[in-house]
Amino acid sequence: MIFESLKKPSEFSKVYKRGKSFADKNIVVYYLPNQLGITRVGFSISKKVGNSVIRNRVRRLIKESFRVNFENINGYDIIFVARVRSNQVDYHEMTKSLKYIFRKLGL
Repeated sequence: MIFESLKKPSEFSKVYKRGKSFADKNIVVYYLPNQLGITRVGFSISKKVGNSVIRNRVRRLIKESFRVNFENINGYDIIFVARVRSNQVDYHEMTKSLKYIFRKLGL
């Protein structure tokens, strides 16, 4: 699966304002269909989650779980917002959370 990053603050705010969201105990996902035919992904992980090592670990968990399990999702801008509790989960629990969220979203 090939996906690009959301980088500009205007891209993030567009998804936050116009997109839809769903959450569980570990993560919140905002999504908005785009007309590009590719998926663009952004991550928002607060300092409340932990220090930089922990935040990067959480980001890597989310990124890898998304890459492996959701290769058929195209044409969306997606933002993953990690909750404080996400600093204690492992790969399998993160995958379970993402599968639950994407099932609820219908993607």
